[in-house]
Amino acid sequence: MIAGAGSWGTALALVLARNQQRVYLWDCITGHVEKLMEERCNNYHLPGHHFPDTLTAVTELTPLPEGVKHIVIAVPCAGLGDVLQELQSMEDKNFKICLACKGIEPKTLTLNHLVVEEYLPGVPVAVLSGPSFAGEVAEGLPTAVTVASEYRSIAAEFSGLFHTEVFRTYTHDDVIGVQIGGAVKNVMAIAAGIADGLYFGANTRAALISRGLAEIMRLGLAMGGRADTFMGLAGLGDLALTCTDNQSRNRRFGLALARGKTPAQATAEIGQAVEGLHTVKVVCELAARHNVDMPVSKQVLRVINNEISPMDAVRELLARERKSENR
Repeated sequence: MIAGAGSWGTALALVLARNQQRVYLWDCITGHVEKLMEERCNNYHLPGHHFPDTLTAVTELTPLPEGVKHIVIAVPCAGLGDVLQELQSMEDKNFKICLACKGIEPKTLTLNHLVVEEYLPGVPVAVLSGPSFAGEVAEGLPTAVTVASEYRSIAAEFSGLFHTEVFRTYTHDDVIGVQIGGAVKNVMAIAAGIADGLYFGANTRAALISRGLAEIMRLGLAMGGRADTFMGLAGLGDLALTCTDNQSRNRRFGLALARGKTPAQATAEIGQAVEGLHTVKVVCELAARHNVDMPVSKQVLRVINNEISPMDAVRELLARERKSENR
């Protein structure tokens, strides 16, 4: 079962269905699901990619279709609690969950695997993350991602369901680091979009990516992640992708801010969830809690809160005092 029929959920459903898995695709918007059922294609998010016979759109999440033991949650992070609450109501909880949403719970500053644990104690959880645009995944272009879990057997189980010749999955046990990398890179992509929208050039973009990675690592290590994780697919790989290509919603959001759009106008222009917009406040709160310096994230938040112009935010970052690079 895939919960969330946006671009990413649909792309993952296509991967599984093409890998000879029986897949059910659900979304909370009934009208959207009815169109999927009628057209056998997600023409709103991924036009032209027709559903294999093994992929079925459904209007109800629960009860789970007979035989379903794996649930992939690909809703925006703001909707994670609603999905988990519905699953919580089931008597039979003999299933496993893979999280494909990248963010942090805003009210409690909790990583998503811990949110699952709160609603569904004892249910095994994995996290799928890495450099992957939905459109390219749907096209069948070569992609590599990480599947992480505290239990290697669970990571291996979900990895086996997804792994194909063009969608390669690597297992990991640093579920904290993988999630921090996937969440904070969205904030850095907004910063990169702002800088590029202001025509600061490739040098500035490279500096932002490098210093952004340093921020991700500082926060990730403070929260219990491992340094090597951030040099892999879920860290540097995902960061480089989302900061440099306009398929990234977060990068396009930053570009729109640089053009003078308000956050509301930029979001409306993109037409889909921009996770970095919600993640940046959480990241800055976590940075304060763990006494971690995250100047790029702070400037992005100030721009979003209309406390500073995009131009002045970049200038302030460039004007920071000299320091050792390893600090």
